[in-house]
Amino acid sequence: MKDLRNYSLLRHNTFGIDARCNRFIEFNSVDELKTVIPQLEEKRYLILGGGSNLLLTRDYEGIVLHSAIIGFSVMQMGNDIFIRCGSGEIWDDIVALSVENGWYGAENLSLIPGEVGASAVQNIGAYGVEIKDIIHRIEAVDVQTGEEVVFSNSDCDYRYRSSRFKHEWKNRYVITYVTYRLSRIFTPRLEYGNLRTVVDAAGDGLSPMRLRQYIIDIRKEKLPDPSVEGNAGSFFMNPVVPESQFSELQSAYPQIPCWPVDGGQVKIPAGWLIEQCGWKGRSLGRAGVHSRQALVLVNRGGATGNEIVKLSDAIISDVEEHFHIRLQPEVNIV
Repeated sequence: MKDLRNYSLLRHNTFGIDARCNRFIEFNSVDELKTVIPQLEEKRYLILGGGSNLLLTRDYEGIVLHSAIIGFSVMQMGNDIFIRCGSGEIWDDIVALSVENGWYGAENLSLIPGEVGASAVQNIGAYGVEIKDIIHRIEAVDVQTGEEVVFSNSDCDYRYRSSRFKHEWKNRYVITYVTYRLSRIFTPRLEYGNLRTVVDAAGDGLSPMRLRQYIIDIRKEKLPDPSVEGNAGSFFMNPVVPESQFSELQSAYPQIPCWPVDGGQVKIPAGWLIEQCGWKGRSLGRAGVHSRQALVLVNRGGATGNEIVKLSDAIISDVEEHFHIRLQPEVNIV
């Protein structure tokens, strides 16, 4: 276990913000975590994964907890594969492992940064698939009692980029293991965005490994490398509006893209809205909007978290003025 004081979080956030915390505790097992729990009573603490969905605006005056629980185990029941992963595992390593072993269902989530534990908090998603589609159960430790608990998928109230872990359970439970339910049967999901067009254009037949590579290639083309230009991927959630509101928007903007969702609502790409407001490729001081994907805010070099927030606020204001839609950050701002 690591227990460090006045610790820099530069390597623990993909925006590249050099904020510090009073104390950084990294645990390697459930038993180590349980020894830490009593020290958190009445103290401020932050549960941190890979920092790929985090924006630090100042030094953190408290304890940062990070899981280094790694390893996995596999159980097969018919065509179903259950893979239990430590919360500190890198998510994309699990996707690669699964595809290589013939366990399918996670291909569309390739190259999403972050760790296993955070995947279950955020309900990560891409190209028509969300992590809730493959989560079977979650193991955690209750910070209030120190007891080990287990949650089913349905317990977590998964919604678009949301779960109970992000809201009423925030900082209540520390996730230790996540079990995913995959399949021996390959059922490709190609209906989102231009994925089918890319697959059809390749014309070389579709395999799970090829689908994973297509997803990786698309993401690399659109999204900047955080090691080169600090970012947290998609900064905003795609807004969901009633069909009636979308019809009004469509009358004014016939080319507006959308995806129908349940409950008579429509999802609109936030990146398109931002681009229409002229922000794509622009900068505000040392913070900017990526030139190939307007949904991504970037650290041009040396930006503070507050500079990123200032840019975010300006974009939110412009989009609301033009479209009467208020964007919501997907990134956790601390």
